[in-house]
Amino acid sequence: MSWMLPPSASTFAGDIDFLYYLILVITGVAFVVVEVGLIWFIIKYRSRPGRKAYYTHGSVRAEFIWTAIPAVTVVAIGILSAPVWTHVKGRFSAPADALIYRVTAKQFEWNFTHPGLDGTLDTDDDFTIRNRLHVPVNRPVLVRLVSEDVIHSFFVPAFRVKQDVVPGLNTQVWFEATRTGEFELGCAELCGLGHYRMRAMVTVHDADDYERWLASRATTTALR
Repeated sequence: MSWMLPPSASTFAGDIDFLYYLILVITGVAFVVVEVGLIWFIIKYRSRPGRKAYYTHGSVRAEFIWTAIPAVTVVAIGILSAPVWTHVKGRFSAPADALIYRVTAKQFEWNFTHPGLDGTLDTDDDFTIRNRLHVPVNRPVLVRLVSEDVIHSFFVPAFRVKQDVVPGLNTQVWFEATRTGEFELGCAELCGLGHYRMRAMVTVHDADDYERWLASRATTTALR
């Protein structure tokens, strides 16, 4: 495991990673400055025999500086984050040609309803798979999320995608995978004693392989 972000696999990753590492550097620098200042004050103003305490009201200039710098920094980060948030989470941000899936979360599993060969959800050729999501690469995917019981959270670290799934609410999230492979999907919300095992896999296929996989699923479903 690494404390750094996992290798990216979606179109969101570049912008989100930039903001993440920017904030990480800013907070890291602030931490070092504060801790060095704290140690310096402890040593410089430590109690010494014969040394009288000195009372000071403080410095208006210093207070202005340490208030203005964080304020400007937070505003700047907000300005940089706003377009990214709109692109990722905006109500109408998902492309019109996105392939639509339904995900039903419950303690403690994910059920993924895939569109069949017609590419349209809520038709006769839909099928549902437990703890396995299959999507094509380089195509927008819109996931409609519902929960049967408690709050869950749809989280795919490699895609930089996270969305809470709230009972009674219809939420959604979208992404576009940029490379094929298998990627872990987890629940990022403590949802009960079995939370630790609420995991799934997202398999990203190239276009031809995805069509073959759909065809094989259609054949399997027809034989049942």
